[in-house]
Amino acid sequence: MQSGRSDSGGPVTQRTPSLAASDTRGKHRIQAELKRLEQEARFLEEELEFLEKTDKASAACNEILINVEMRPDPLLPVTNGPLNPIWDRWFEGLQDSKGCKCWKGCQCWKGCKCWIL
Repeated sequence: MQSGRSDSGGPVTQRTPSLAASDTRGKHRIQAELKRLEQEARFLEEELEFLEKTDKASAACNEILINVEMRPDPLLPVTNGPLNPIWDRWFEGLQDSKGCKCWKGCQCWKGCKCWIL
């Protein structure tokens, strides 16, 4: 019987350190989570401060954009209409469903082969 009592006393003493160890691990997890939340809150505060400052920058960007759009691009040639009106037919759709009205003036309806030279 004495051996039974010593066995029953052993597990009780082993449980106490394991509870204490799990308790410190639980505290560590809570502290780590709290630290993570504090870091996230700091990050969000910094982002809000940054966004408050970008409003002024976006107004300046809009002003620059308006000025740039009003001026013609110096690298593109300025034309007052098509240089060759025949090329316009490649970029336009059919003018009328009854006839193609192509540059040859054939007035064909379907299967226009005027583009074949």
